[in-house]
Amino acid sequence: MTRTRKGFTLIELLIVVVIIGILAAIAIPKFSQTKEKAYITSMKSDLKNMVSAAEASFSDNNTYAVFTAPTGSSGNTLTFTGTATGWSATATNGSTTKVCTIGAGSGVAAGTAEGTPICQ
Repeated sequence: MTRTRKGFTLIELLIVVVIIGILAAIAIPKFSQTKEKAYITSMKSDLKNMVSAAEASFSDNNTYAVFTAPTGSSGNTLTFTGTATGWSATATNGSTTKVCTIGAGSGVAAGTAEGTPICQ
């Protein structure tokens, strides 16, 4: 009478655990990069929305100096510096070290396009 055993050996289980560990080691860094890209996209979106609001304020007041930065989306902090002829703004998020900037008129940094968010 032969006895058949059902189940997995210890070696088979260890191989599965090692494979899962390798897959996790590959996936976790990719996930953190994806989260940072989402934060940057959120900051760029907030800055673009601020452009529309700043230009609407300029058309009403003929100056950027009276415009104040709106509240950013979740986790984003927006700052705005305006003069009569231009403005610049920044967006930061506590979950990333990147800072996004944008400007128009005299507030545009040298070598950057007007109204285009730049993140560094």
